[in-house]
Amino acid sequence: MKYKISQNVIKRLPRYLRYLDMLGKEGVLKVSSGELGRRMGLTASQIRQDLNCFGGFGQQGYGYNVAQLRDGVAAALGLDKRLKAVIVGIGNLGRALALNFRFEECGAELVAAFDVDPAKVGTQIGHTAVYHVSELESFIRENSVDVAVLTLPRERADEAAASAAAGGVAGIWNFTGDDLSETAPEVFVENVHLSDSMLTLGYYLRSDGGRGET
Repeated sequence: MKYKISQNVIKRLPRYLRYLDMLGKEGVLKVSSGELGRRMGLTASQIRQDLNCFGGFGQQGYGYNVAQLRDGVAAALGLDKRLKAVIVGIGNLGRALALNFRFEECGAELVAAFDVDPAKVGTQIGHTAVYHVSELESFIRENSVDVAVLTLPRERADEAAASAAAGGVAGIWNFTGDDLSETAPEVFVENVHLSDSMLTLGYYLRSDGGRGET
């Protein structure tokens, strides 16, 4: 089933999933748009507008069935299709993701990692085998990998992205610090800038009325 959802709503869908999972763990069976909005910091009207984009889950005077809404959000995010992912670059961040990030909760399976360091190639990070980056393109092609997670130095980002795209990945999760602009047009790229979040936090703390005001 296809969903026509705006980019802004798509960005909020993971938050809906997270809060609905929390409600489920609390044993909550139904929730109103007002209560869900209160928890998420959104208005009830925004909640209704967002959720109406992909199905009529609410009932006047009843609210939303938490389990059904959670399944609807998961379907909209495509979690019914398991993605295969690889990590390129097993430095501190790549290793941390391989060992600690719960790929399965995001509908993905980490199937391999890649690096250029001879001391890392041929080893395992947790249950994940590490291959030489020269094998990246062929591995992706032969194993129908969907996502390449880039955690290597930024000066090698374009080269790794090109190899991943040539292998046939559909998406790149880019932690290198550089926005990728030359990747194949059919490949979706999600650029992650941790510094942006810290700078945004710092802005609020240093602005008028912020706790960090000097």
